[in-house]
Amino acid sequence: MSTSDGWLAAALVPLLALVPVLWRIAYGSPKDRLIGQNLTSLLAGLVLLLAARGFHRTSYNDVALVVSVLGPTGTLIYARFLDVLPDSRLVRWTALAGVPATVLPLCVATGPGRAMVKLLLIGALLIAGSVVTSGRGGKGGVTA
Repeated sequence: MSTSDGWLAAALVPLLALVPVLWRIAYGSPKDRLIGQNLTSLLAGLVLLLAARGFHRTSYNDVALVVSVLGPTGTLIYARFLDVLPDSRLVRWTALAGVPATVLPLCVATGPGRAMVKLLLIGALLIAGSVVTSGRGGKGGVTA
């Protein structure tokens, strides 16, 4: 098993975690769908980062950067239409535990340089976006 296979095997973990999330999006209430959309963008960003390393395609990092910016934006827009931002400890803790567990080994494998700074930026955006859109604190409502 080569190193690339190891990165691709690691990418299967968040990819397989998408199965119950997609079920929640398909059959859940609007609040459940909002949480599922938020979690999907987080997991997709992690899959893209790991796949970029596994397939030796740095362009996947650019796609992960776009997902890390647009995913939380989409969640906030959808929350505005629903007039609620549900509290989701699942999204918050997935971001706080899963992103560092993914990004830090990638940074070690990448080594110092611009690519590592980009990985750290993507990780910070994934964490910040997920924590902000997980409805932390407050009444769960969206204000103008």
